[in-house]
Amino acid sequence: MAAPITMLILCTSFLSLSLLSTAFTSRDYADALEKSILFFEGQRSGPLPSNQRLKWRGNSGLSDGASYHVDLVGGYYDAGDNVKFGLPMAFTTTMLAWSVIEFGGSMHSQIGNAKTALRWATDYLLKAATATPDSLYVQVGDPNMDHKCWERPEDMDTPRNVYKVSAQNPGSDVAGETAAALAAASIVFKDSDPSYSAKLLQTAKNVFDFADKYRGSYSDFLNSVVCPFYCSYSGYQDELLWGASWMHRATQDSSYLSYIQSNGHTMGSDNDDFSFSWDDKRAGTKVLLSKDFLEKSTSEFQLYKSHSDNYICSLIPGSSGFQAQYTPGGLLYKASESNLQYVTTTTFLLLTYAKYLSTNGGVVTCGTSTVTAESLIAQAKKQVDYILGDNPAKMSYMVGFGERYPQHVHHRGSSVPSIKAHPDRINCNNGFQYLYANSPNPNVLAGAVIGGPDSKDNFADDRNNYQQSEPATYINAPFVGALAFFSGKA
Repeated sequence: MAAPITMLILCTSFLSLSLLSTAFTSRDYADALEKSILFFEGQRSGPLPSNQRLKWRGNSGLSDGASYHVDLVGGYYDAGDNVKFGLPMAFTTTMLAWSVIEFGGSMHSQIGNAKTALRWATDYLLKAATATPDSLYVQVGDPNMDHKCWERPEDMDTPRNVYKVSAQNPGSDVAGETAAALAAASIVFKDSDPSYSAKLLQTAKNVFDFADKYRGSYSDFLNSVVCPFYCSYSGYQDELLWGASWMHRATQDSSYLSYIQSNGHTMGSDNDDFSFSWDDKRAGTKVLLSKDFLEKSTSEFQLYKSHSDNYICSLIPGSSGFQAQYTPGGLLYKASESNLQYVTTTTFLLLTYAKYLSTNGGVVTCGTSTVTAESLIAQAKKQVDYILGDNPAKMSYMVGFGERYPQHVHHRGSSVPSIKAHPDRINCNNGFQYLYANSPNPNVLAGAVIGGPDSKDNFADDRNNYQQSEPATYINAPFVGALAFFSGKA
């Protein structure tokens, strides 16, 4: 009988340690929320405003689009390089907007900063969508040339090629996501800036019509310019359904309900999907549409509630349908490269679905058992707390949060001396000394959530290991909503 008693003591001890180490307060979550939004200022392209808070950054990309006679100044660099990729930028925008829509009420002093971060993206997407009729500009910068250099954006001298999708070369995936982003953002600004909201929504309608009329995947003709970086692996059907779902939410126009009913079956509504990312929108679409079934008993959307349940069941250990992989330390694990992007999107869906369920007294059905909204919140909290430092490495994976966080972030602007500290130009090849340096990044990219640890909870704080140490806007965007939720809990 000694073994079970020992095991009980060990379990009790582990539980005690666990309880001690998860003592994040609402103030801690509020601090992390502030930093998660601040991160976007480090990713800004274009002329920086006087109230820029990350002072080590400077103006960059001031002539983007000029050689093509269009204004494509602004927007965000996606990650640690200096390219503006349209598909992940649009997804980032959608998730920032959705974060504000669902959890803006808990953002308190940060709601203004969240809207500013969102507007920086939508101002750019409006330019990209309206510069040329029947076209959408989807990228600035040649990634293959950009990646041959290690230089801060302020010194950037790599080709700023411009790429677009059109009637002849369609991109329903990137256009569908752009429509979703503009539609979601129109909801955010509806009360505070009605005219801007109306402009966003009208542009969203036009872009969605363009995406639907000229069908095709943007990576089919842009090839090496977007692949393997942001290849549309899932195709474009999921973005069309996702875009229509956001148009429905933003307009309440019955034509979008009809579109979803008519096209859902060919666009993934009948299939279970267990991933949500810049590429694959199916799980997010199902959660989004389940709201109408839960709140209004819209029978057309019962299917989406059932598939949302299946998605949630796949994440809950012990439930029928469970199939997710977790590290020994409890982190959801989907991929060796930039795994935390899947953790933050999943966490966001758990909390959003919990909100929809609890508002309407619903539960998740997993076979013969049920899972409550409270269980979803508990599962989400484990993931958030892991990222913030409650993990075997006792490492916060948000830069600048907690006592111990990554020092060697794979990010050009953060790792090369600031233009304020080193005004002289640091050219393409001279920057590589900073990529390979052992010293910490001189500029703290506050709030950046990086790729994260491996399947065994191991993390190499190594700038050259981009799979683990590179941040991205689409990792942070859904995390903004999750942190807002927990910062609002007493």
